[in-house]
Amino acid sequence: MSHYPVAFTFPLVYNVSWPRHGACFMSKKMMLSKRVAVVDDDLEMGSLVQDVLVSEGFEVQVYTSVAEALVQFKKGPLPTVLITDLRMKDIDGMMFLKKMRESFPSVTCIMMTAFGSIETAIEAMRLGAYHYIVKPFKNDDLLLQVNRSFERARLLSDNTMLRRELKKEFSIESLIGKSSTMQNLFEVIKRVSQANANVLIRGESGSGKELVARAIHSLGTRKDRPFVPINCTAIPEQLLESELFGHVKGSFTGAIGDKKGLFEEANRGTLFLDEIGDLSLPLQAKLLRVLQDKSIRPVGSNELREVDVRVVSATHRDLASMIKEEKFREDLYYRLNVLPIQIPPLRDRPQDIPHLVDHFIQKFSAQNNTHTKGVTPEAMAKLMASPWPGNVRELENLIERAVVMSPNEMLTEDDIMGRAIESARESFQQLYSDNPSLDELEERYIKLILAQVGHKKEAAAKILGINRRTLYRKERQYGLPTEEHEPLLD
Repeated sequence: MSHYPVAFTFPLVYNVSWPRHGACFMSKKMMLSKRVAVVDDDLEMGSLVQDVLVSEGFEVQVYTSVAEALVQFKKGPLPTVLITDLRMKDIDGMMFLKKMRESFPSVTCIMMTAFGSIETAIEAMRLGAYHYIVKPFKNDDLLLQVNRSFERARLLSDNTMLRRELKKEFSIESLIGKSSTMQNLFEVIKRVSQANANVLIRGESGSGKELVARAIHSLGTRKDRPFVPINCTAIPEQLLESELFGHVKGSFTGAIGDKKGLFEEANRGTLFLDEIGDLSLPLQAKLLRVLQDKSIRPVGSNELREVDVRVVSATHRDLASMIKEEKFREDLYYRLNVLPIQIPPLRDRPQDIPHLVDHFIQKFSAQNNTHTKGVTPEAMAKLMASPWPGNVRELENLIERAVVMSPNEMLTEDDIMGRAIESARESFQQLYSDNPSLDELEERYIKLILAQVGHKKEAAAKILGINRRTLYRKERQYGLPTEEHEPLLD
């Protein structure tokens, strides 16, 4: 008789903490019991199966009736694998399978019968059997199927545990992170969500500002009311006032009817104003009036309409510097910044990258019907060493392309680097794709170089061909994040 080990090698699909010194990128395993239940009204057959499995280290309990087995299963503990006969006196094996699927879906079932046929096998699999054994069988065949059943059960347990762990400990809504900075952010979101005060979210592009805003809304008292997002840079300035406050028929060319503004659409809910730092000064004044009076005046109307809206705004700009330059109203800033939230860039929390990668692989594998299960240790090392100037959004796009284009179950370094080179090319193309002004082009290029060198100022200044003092001045000029120890310059 051949001997089959009980320990298995599994696909490497997830890492709860990134190992050091080149350790393998492996899943955190659930410890499964080695319990097997055998249900057969032929006591001799049940004893034979028990002897074969016990000799291989399994814990085996034999039942001569379905009723006896079900009573014990309800008391617990459940077996990991069930082997049941098809033809029994008290109940048909097919009905037993159906009952197991309904009441104990975690148990992996094997059907055993002397009446083998393709039709019976298909029906058994449809009702929840993992595999099908025809009597008489070889001991090696029985052990093979039991071992495979344990492998399947272990993988299912791994997936269940990891999803539960990810959902409960490392995520809030669609935000994912195990790092201390993200855990602190989750706690802030939970506290802020229960209030009604306005929130200002700051963070780099692609860091997840809208996800934070949605989490605040969905966890709060307004969750059953509308969440209305608007990007202040996506709508021409001459139309933005109408979008925010509405207009009446005939108020301007093209106003062929009354239109409700986004403040009214979001009444009793949340209005998310993304990139608030790009709002013009005249609109800033009108927004301030709305926040103060809690009422709006549609364009072309003399009527004031009361609104109850929680405003959550976001920006990647340094509004404090913009206030000094008289580009942003100080009084509006204090109205918006009642509850401030800062989102850390991805480069400052590399320990979250394995969790994000696993989440995106699961998401895009399901969406695109691929069989991608994870990444190799070498590929993960590359991902964790990247500066990610586009933050989580860039990582998400890279993984989506890799999942679609790679034929491998485990994404390799070549898969990742090929996508990364393409992403870098796109990043440079984005510098000038919309014909920016010289100041805008300079700002974008400085941000790109800073991200590529991990915000090391000496290295960035050397690439840019300027000294560090000039780089500090440029950072403040463009509202980029600066360090507290940086010198103050005139």
